[in-house]
Amino acid sequence: MSSIAETPKPPYYAVIFTSLRNDGDNGYGEMAAKMVELASAQPGFLGIESAREEVGITVSYWSDLRSIEAWKSNTEHQQAQEKGRKEWYSSFRVRITKVEREYGI
Repeated sequence: MSSIAETPKPPYYAVIFTSLRNDGDNGYGEMAAKMVELASAQPGFLGIESAREEVGITVSYWSDLRSIEAWKSNTEHQQAQEKGRKEWYSSFRVRITKVEREYGI
């Protein structure tokens, strides 16, 4: 992903996933791409941005909290979360916030 998400006029919600990865890929790249594709098809999904250096940060944008909860409950997403806890991440945090204002060029 190398673009800034086009989001609607606020308010909307952002899910901020910050992580530290373990060594090795173990299918991580393939699963990450699959999750972006799957999330993109979910009702309420607005866009996604991601960056990784030492700390990885992925921000997904959603129209409402109900859509976020539905994504969290998605079976394939839950399987990826479990694999992440066991294999891919040494540490992570999920933060959910309401976007009330945005601006840019």
